[in-house]
Amino acid sequence: MFATQTRLLNSLQAARATGTYERKLKQLASVPVLIVDDFALKPLRSPQDEDFHDLIAERYETAATILTSNLDFSEWGDAFAGNRILGAATLDRLRHGAYRIVLDGDSFRTPRPMPEPDQTRLAKSTRKTHP
Repeated sequence: MFATQTRLLNSLQAARATGTYERKLKQLASVPVLIVDDFALKPLRSPQDEDFHDLIAERYETAATILTSNLDFSEWGDAFAGNRILGAATLDRLRHGAYRIVLDGDSFRTPRPMPEPDQTRLAKSTRKTHP
């Protein structure tokens, strides 16, 4: 299963609001491979930080979890600004037995070239006026 951090946590928040949190957490915990894209792009607020920790704790040593992030691992703790202890516990579970792959290179989202300016709008008038 692939989801951005935002979409994943929004689904858990919606499940909490509808009284189906435990069922949703169990479903996500049992997915064989969970890929969370854009981890730590946005800080986790309560209860998002707790939801994410619960999910990682449920998956710990039972299922594969892949996180993608534009941040260095040393910066991941900043995502848990409201609860550093919870962040440390979550990251400890993620780091244990993990493989870290660092990709270094240009973004595949390279900007497109700008279109050529419309010459007709930029042309100056050649009409001369006489006194």
